[in-house]
Amino acid sequence: MCGIVGLHLRDPEWYPRLGRLLAAMLGQVAERGPDSAGVAVYGDRRRCPEGYAAVSVLNAPPGLADAVSGKWSYRTTCHSRVLVTEAGATTVVAAPMEPAELVDAVRAAAPEALVVGSGSELTVYKGIGAPGRLAGVYDLVNAQGWQGLGHTRMATESAITPAGCHPFSVGPDQCLVHNGSFANHATIRRELIAEGAVFDSENDSEVGARFVASRLAAGEDLDKALRGLCERFDGFYTLLVTSGDGFAVVRDAIACKPAIIAETDAWVAMASEFRALAELPGIDGARIYEPEPEKVYAWRR
Repeated sequence: MCGIVGLHLRDPEWYPRLGRLLAAMLGQVAERGPDSAGVAVYGDRRRCPEGYAAVSVLNAPPGLADAVSGKWSYRTTCHSRVLVTEAGATTVVAAPMEPAELVDAVRAAAPEALVVGSGSELTVYKGIGAPGRLAGVYDLVNAQGWQGLGHTRMATESAITPAGCHPFSVGPDQCLVHNGSFANHATIRRELIAEGAVFDSENDSEVGARFVASRLAAGEDLDKALRGLCERFDGFYTLLVTSGDGFAVVRDAIACKPAIIAETDAWVAMASEFRALAELPGIDGARIYEPEPEKVYAWRR
């Protein structure tokens, strides 16, 4: 039993409110996942400025701050145009280069560190502990942008560690959060490893994320990639998957795990429980529905 929330903003006037709205939604699913919490924010130019890439890192050594730039904790400092943010277990490095180049630079500076997110739109934060406390650590309430998602975890398939937390971001500007379990994840993990994939955790959800990332890298869109996942994966699941221009939801064949979607002209929201949507401005006039089994619901920026 985990909690999922996501918010995709259609109206730019709402962008400054993204974090405050998402933090309130996350708080309403805290009991569904008391072990840990993670969030992803798209388009916050204070965390990832225009023309920059951002890389989110776990196990960052003290030397990372010196090797890449100066160290800061929600106080913006710029050294050679590189920004480094510390937020609990997560360190975010942003620099004016392509995401793949920055990933390579971070890994060269700190081979022992674990990259858990990268992109030109995306910042990812992961940690263990109470979701409400972690939202404060991430300064989520002050986040801005056009899209965000959050996850509260009750661990079932792997250890309670920051690496095992959601979201799983294994491709540029891509994220996946999952409520449920995949029955055949070990088989698909072996297939992906044979194709060259390298895994960072034992979490079954990471298998789903790497499967989707491989399909997107092959040129598929979110809709087709998730339909492929439904064909290959057995188990019970609700998934929210985001990319640099998309937001998509899908459930398993019997819709075992809960999900609610609400839409207005200003936003699209998804959550594991209606109470996470209940306080969104405009909810009284929203179209509210439960997604059907194995039907992919997708929106583009």
